[in-house]
Amino acid sequence: MSKPDVEAKITFLKNGERTRPVFTGYRPNHLVTDNYLTTGAHHYYEKDIVEMGETVLGTITFISPEAYPNTLWVGKIINIQEGSRIVGYAEITKVFNLQLLK
Repeated sequence: MSKPDVEAKITFLKNGERTRPVFTGYRPNHLVTDNYLTTGAHHYYEKDIVEMGETVLGTITFISPEAYPNTLWVGKIINIQEGSRIVGYAEITKVFNLQLLK
């Protein structure tokens, strides 16, 4: 398994289109720039199952960080999506991959 790229405060929408909980290892899409959607694997610190409407702290490991260098910073909020549906968002709290740091 690759090292995580970022740590984030991850919030899932309670009244969104997704109704089932998510698990550590969940691989949704992330809108890292206005025009770049990439997949990333989630790992949650305190729990393995996260219900919709909850906020947790965890890490995200992106599949292709070299494609969007210098795009993330502490405090940036990125959408978490399943296709075009927004199911939550992640507020970046730490950037481990310096290639991504703006």
